[in-house]
Amino acid sequence: MTIWTKIIRTIAPVALLLAAPVHAQDVWITPDMPFFEFEVGDEFYLIERDQDNEARIADGFAKTSRACPPFCIQPMVVSEGVETVGEVELLDFMQDYVEPGLGFLVDARVESFFVEGTIPGAVNMPFNMFVPSATNPFLDQLLVLLGGKLLASGEWDFTNATKLLLFCNGPWCGQSPLAINNLLSIGYPPEQLIYYRGGMQSWVSMGLSVIIPE
Repeated sequence: MTIWTKIIRTIAPVALLLAAPVHAQDVWITPDMPFFEFEVGDEFYLIERDQDNEARIADGFAKTSRACPPFCIQPMVVSEGVETVGEVELLDFMQDYVEPGLGFLVDARVESFFVEGTIPGAVNMPFNMFVPSATNPFLDQLLVLLGGKLLASGEWDFTNATKLLLFCNGPWCGQSPLAINNLLSIGYPPEQLIYYRGGMQSWVSMGLSVIIPE
């Protein structure tokens, strides 16, 4: 398998074919949004909240304290010019950018986390793929895929950079902030990057849909 094939397979959208809910919706996402549907390519996704009023967050995301470093609380503003958003804004991003093919929802966690469950419609671009290093075989191909153009000078032209919304495990996880800051160090425009600080911990605490990638 070539490096390019690996990259395409890694970041290809993953999903289960889903249909609109047929049960009564007692727990809505917002007062005017009982559930959220969208399409990426030939895949259909549904995001809704758990309808069980007794549901509890899984133990893995219920922990209040982790050793810091490395699990330190991340700032609300990851870097100047990079917007930080919550769940509702993430859904807006899916509708405005992911569905029409203008952007990616990026799960920046390592694969071992990703395969245990992710946000519907997310693609896995692990944070270490963005490390600017001569030993990183994925970076150049990945940046081209994201709209970058490598100039003869060795610098990158990001005039056509793709809009990205990145997340990881939660406010104590540094994987998506590292990915964002590495992209910025290469010259990726901050206005093309968005940070979902709550990550999977906030997502599952809201009872929102999680899929297991195929």
